[in-house]
Amino acid sequence: MLRRFPALAPLPVFPQAGGARRLTLVTDSIAAGSLFGGVGTAIALACLLARRLDVPLRVATRNEEPVPGNFGDVVTALGIPYDANVEFMLVNDSVAGRALPLSDTDLLLTTSWWTTRSALASVRPERIIYLLQEDERMFYPAGDEQLRCAETLDDPRPAVVVNTSMLRDHFIADGLRGAGEGSIAFEPAFPARIYFAQPRPGGTRRRFFFYARPNNARNLFLRGMEVISAAIIEGVLDPAEWEFHFAGKDIPAITLPGQVRPVIHQGLPWHDYAALVRSTDLGLCLMSTPHPSYPPLDLAASGAVVVTSRHGRKQDLSALSANIICADPSVAGLLDGLRAGVALAQDAPRRAANAASGTIARDWEAAFAPVLERLVAVAGR
Repeated sequence: MLRRFPALAPLPVFPQAGGARRLTLVTDSIAAGSLFGGVGTAIALACLLARRLDVPLRVATRNEEPVPGNFGDVVTALGIPYDANVEFMLVNDSVAGRALPLSDTDLLLTTSWWTTRSALASVRPERIIYLLQEDERMFYPAGDEQLRCAETLDDPRPAVVVNTSMLRDHFIADGLRGAGEGSIAFEPAFPARIYFAQPRPGGTRRRFFFYARPNNARNLFLRGMEVISAAIIEGVLDPAEWEFHFAGKDIPAITLPGQVRPVIHQGLPWHDYAALVRSTDLGLCLMSTPHPSYPPLDLAASGAVVVTSRHGRKQDLSALSANIICADPSVAGLLDGLRAGVALAQDAPRRAANAASGTIARDWEAAFAPVLERLVAVAGR
């Protein structure tokens, strides 16, 4: 079975007697291109929990050698008050000497169903904290991967922390135990030091941002291309007035109607991605999942207008920001959303007022405060 699912191999550990208790963040990579959204959130939680428990922090990556500088960049960018030493290691059973030393009191913070399942094969469940940020079942068609993922989300033994109450409510409705009733949710933060509106230089075109990930089915890349093409043809997005920027991964060379060639951004370092978001006026961020996802919130927190797709419980995000327009994922529905988005992006006073009255969290310490209280109670022993 492990030949089919190598990521589920038991986490290589060896017992270590005595010594101070530690918290270990277990993730696939902290490479520069992996730090957006979810990995950054995991780093924030790891630092704040280690500080709260007053224990040393380690970062264990499974697929790539960790780059400590990338970790430091995220901590600094997010404004996380953490200046203690951090130990970094590659933990991989295919490399000799790459096992994780672990005492009976150490804690693991896992970041996906596969890192959680791997850890459960090696570590007592009460020592595992599972940070869950997507309905990870939706990564797969019906089959063995989806089945094992669902089993992991249903497992009531680890402590589960869910990114957004909307996603937790979705898991509760599906009757999942660990990810549902047994979990605790938080609302992510978007610090104002990173996410703010950057004035557009006079005489320049407005910027349109498309979150483009062709190989991530939930991001509906082809539907996005249909909608953007229709918007250009129908004059909703006039290339004389708009620059087109596609950001994501695995983006092919693209020519849109009217011989428009978007600027392609791939593998951006954290600071460059944030700068692009701050310079955006209107975004299209499709996510066929029942939670907001990060790109729409990145943009709205930076004063942009953003159109995103409805799915399940995700029908209206205006309570977070009136600059977020949810639309049905049909071509007609999204095109109507873009029409409304263009009008709002061009209405500077209303757009600024919407940004100012939004409820998007800005401080990670406040966002994680109830989570830390719960984790200290259930895993801090």
